Amino acid sequence: MSATSRPAGDSGDPGSPRAPDLWTREQILTWPNLFTLVRLLCIPIFVWLLFVREHRAAAAWLLGALGSTDWVDGWLARRFDQSSDFGAIFDPTVDRLMLFVAVPSLIIDGSIPIVIALLALGRELGTSALAVYAQFRLDHRLSVTREGKTGAFLMMFAVPMFLGAESTLSYAPILAWLAWLFAVPGLAYGWYSTLGQYLPLVRRLDRPRPAESHAG
Repeated sequence: MSATSRPAGDSGDPGSPRAPDLWTREQILTWPNLFTLVRLLCIPIFVWLLFVREHRAAAAWLLGALGSTDWVDGWLARRFDQSSDFGAIFDPTVDRLMLFVAVPSLIIDGSIPIVIALLALGRELGTSALAVYAQFRLDHRLSVTREGKTGAFLMMFAVPMFLGAESTLSYAPILAWLAWLFAVPGLAYGWYSTLGQYLPLVRRLDRPRPAESHAG
């Protein structure tokens, strides 16, 4: 999830007012958003490689490439001065969708420990629920925190490593160790951001204002 895709001036506070003009042509047609779209279109290719071609190594490499290029859209946004509120939503949405597709795919394939898969999916579902509630109930957008970004970044490497560890790659045993090395801190950072940052913020925003609490 690219924190650099946030609008200029965003300090990393997970709560920021929803921007009114997310869907303008200038917001959507940018180089960072085009790159994010390419990453989105690669998700079906990953599924095809894994289940149709049954090529775990290629699928793992593609998934790893998608995770390792997560920073590119942020660099493009800075390089061409094209940070946008649409991109700040589009990029983390694609990152989350990638995990929502990849983790169940690995569960079906049998190449990821079920406890890791459940913790990863639970974290993403919890964060998504909080983001939707904040957006539509509280009129606030939950911006990506450093801890949330770090957790997602580590998991984007851990998941393909679990897959690669079950492939015919000569270094598969090394990937098995590295997968756990990335997954444990990745889940720790992720759950901390959800329970220690996003949830308290949503609860704080959801409290009635003093004037409202005395109304009536």
